[in-house]
Amino acid sequence: MNVNEEVHKAFEVISQGGIILYPTDTVWGIGCDATNEDAIKKIYQLKKRVETKSMIVLMNGDRMLYNIFKEIPETAFQIWDLSDKPTTIILDKPRNVAPNLIANDNTLGVRLVKEPFCYKLLERLKKPLVSTSANISGTETPKCFKEISPEIRAGVDYVVNLHQDKTNSKPSTIIKLSLDNQVKIIRK
Repeated sequence: MNVNEEVHKAFEVISQGGIILYPTDTVWGIGCDATNEDAIKKIYQLKKRVETKSMIVLMNGDRMLYNIFKEIPETAFQIWDLSDKPTTIILDKPRNVAPNLIANDNTLGVRLVKEPFCYKLLERLKKPLVSTSANISGTETPKCFKEISPEIRAGVDYVVNLHQDKTNSKPSTIIKLSLDNQVKIIRK
């Protein structure tokens, strides 16, 4: 399978409100259009996750970032530029995404991706992509495709046929960065 074919198939499913199982620059993720409230509900149900526990989104550049966040502290760009591994930053006051994706404190976690499949899918979608680990809430995050439970595999509308033999790295670092530049490390 080639990347462009998989991007096309994933795009078709997501455009129709579906959810996908896909490789990211960290662990395998379950994803959908970050503006589609019903698709996001499907992910919460599949993961058996309470809706108050928010999920992150993937983006592929500044244009998408500024569509979702009016203000982004310069520190966020410095962290992304200096990070040697994938880093999720939780930012204040997101907009233009589904309300059930935004945390109770009016924040949203975002990670900029370089991984070719995710990057190209985001280019095609022109919207952020929800990304949450491919496991039932409370169970261990799978390190590779074969560790993903049959329940998760069967619960998505499409499984991306790329990198299924690769053992993935750890989940991303998570840093919370407020508009007044307060920094809190959530996960190293």
